[in-house]
Amino acid sequence: MIGTIVRIVLELGGSIAIFLYGMQLCSDGIQRAAGDRLQKTVNFMTSNRLMGVLTGALVTVLIQSSSATTVMVVSFVNAGLLSLTQAIGVIMGANVGTTLTGWIIAAVGVGKFDILTLAVPLFGLGFFLSLLRRRSANLRPLGETLMGFAIIFLGLNFLSHSIPAPGGDALLFLQNLAGSGWLAIILCVLAGMVFTVLVSASSATQAIAIGMAIKGVISFEMAAALTLGANIGTTFNGFLVSLRSNTMAKRAAWAHILFNLFGSLWVLAVFRPFLSLVDWITPGALSEATVAVHLAMFHTVFNIANTVVLFPFVRHYAALVSGMIRQKPGELCARSVLHYSAPLMGTPELNLVSARKEISDMAGVARGLFSRFVADARQAPQDMEAELRWFTAESAYLNSMRDGLSRFLLETMSHDPAERTQENIHHLLRVVNELDNIAGSCMNLVYLLEKRERKGLEPSKGELAGLEPYYEVALEFMQFIEENASKPISESQLDLATDMENRLDRFRDDLRKKARKRMSAGSDIKAELLYIDMVRHIEKIGDFSFAIAGALRALR
Repeated sequence: MIGTIVRIVLELGGSIAIFLYGMQLCSDGIQRAAGDRLQKTVNFMTSNRLMGVLTGALVTVLIQSSSATTVMVVSFVNAGLLSLTQAIGVIMGANVGTTLTGWIIAAVGVGKFDILTLAVPLFGLGFFLSLLRRRSANLRPLGETLMGFAIIFLGLNFLSHSIPAPGGDALLFLQNLAGSGWLAIILCVLAGMVFTVLVSASSATQAIAIGMAIKGVISFEMAAALTLGANIGTTFNGFLVSLRSNTMAKRAAWAHILFNLFGSLWVLAVFRPFLSLVDWITPGALSEATVAVHLAMFHTVFNIANTVVLFPFVRHYAALVSGMIRQKPGELCARSVLHYSAPLMGTPELNLVSARKEISDMAGVARGLFSRFVADARQAPQDMEAELRWFTAESAYLNSMRDGLSRFLLETMSHDPAERTQENIHHLLRVVNELDNIAGSCMNLVYLLEKRERKGLEPSKGELAGLEPYYEVALEFMQFIEENASKPISESQLDLATDMENRLDRFRDDLRKKARKRMSAGSDIKAELLYIDMVRHIEKIGDFSFAIAGALRALR
């Protein structure tokens, strides 16, 4: 008896592991094949609530994991990319998108036929496609996807053979439980929840539920209850991620938990009528031959109905969650770098979405440094020491952003992203480095201002007037960089950047000539050299900005 149970547990565990590995391989292949198109899909999240639902469903279908989508949503809320209301819409869509897995299992039909007749040739085709060299890079992710599907089918085949037929002593407790009415349903909900938390995949729970229902080990009611429990358990990953995130991310995680919990509770309240509705919708009478389709339909109708019920009240729901999870005192004022605490998602293309947002923020800090310098150059600050402290603090913050972003992007690179994504990462690293160079030049400029004040090297009115158009072009260039730092720019925009760079170069040459003439006429050499240094550093900021524009043009 004990030996039989141990064998069943080990076989089931191995089957589930193979199934989950196939899901992961398939997901990775789809993500690489989608590449930057996945990033563009995510951009629709911020359009409106309905687009958020549709995007959540689409992304979950692509990456084959509602848990991964939820982790992504929590990360984006933590980064400020999504509001709580938008996040709730995406979470609703993710719950609808995850129902595809049940239909895949139902279509294959665990135990209906020898899946190996499909899995083996599919794996072979995928394997040879994955061996293709760089020139056929678009086919390699397709090969990985096919291999993933083949391993999913293989795992389902092993699972169907691992589940023993009813009547044995090992499953006697399940057969006795089936006659326990509501007790059996509640216990199955709890079992589905706990198992999903342990394996971090509701699809595995659903595969087992369908497999046991097909074999007649458990009833349709018990399998449906396991599915409800899996919907609650799948919220655990997002909850774990939120523990090290800000209050907004915690609210997003709890919105997912409460959404799935509320849905499960109201379906349990009308459980048998709801199952009757599913039976009525699903073609074919309920039997062991059709139970997989009925369970897939149950999962789909449950998530769609839950979304339809709550969708009109998203704003009220967001307000409820916000009231439950209070903002910590002083959190709004705290400045921290996202990538020190944000989780790294397994989808490289989605990591770049949050990275680009942080780069845009970094460009804003750099522009703020230069704007403050220009204001100080036009009118000397009353307390230069305090001004130096402000510049030092802002520069240190920008440096921390550079370090965090660089680590984040390099870690994303290690996840073997698509070729185009790898190129984009290199371009974004260039942008990060050049923004840091701009901050360094701003610090040098403010040190020159401090030196000018300390040594009493007051510029003439003519010198100040000559610098004004120079400042304006540099400020215009910095504004251009801030507005475009997180996205590709067009050829016409690159031409605009080239024009600004050329104007800065002409101003530099003209200002240097005038400074040399003033020195030849007997002006203060130290003051003029300091002036020339200031002109040089502003021109360097133009060079760094133009390098950023080139990197942004190369983005795809």
